[in-house]
Amino acid sequence: MKSVLIVSHGSRSLETKEEVVSLTEKLRQKTSVAIVEYAFLEIESPSIPQGVEQCIRKGATEVIVALNFLNAGKHVNEDIPRIVKECQRKYPHVKISVTSPIGQDEGIVEIFLRMIN
Repeated sequence: MKSVLIVSHGSRSLETKEEVVSLTEKLRQKTSVAIVEYAFLEIESPSIPQGVEQCIRKGATEVIVALNFLNAGKHVNEDIPRIVKECQRKYPHVKISVTSPIGQDEGIVEIFLRMIN
């Protein structure tokens, strides 16, 4: 069973976590994917390993780690792949993949155009 794990940076701001929770809920309502959860790289919980585990406990055999990051950088290029690799070692029977950051999607241009027009 496919699952999606929305991964954000994490912040001490309660508003930031509420935004991620809201995004996750909206995605749950609009996708046919049965399991949609969220996790944070740092500061906030659940952590990425906890999020992967939560997906697996709910029956996931595939986890798509969807990066809620605008651009590439140390977290996207090094930290998250390292954490995901550790998760993959722990759960070799589960397919775990990572998306590109949302800023690399061609649809980002349309979002910016909508915001500025």
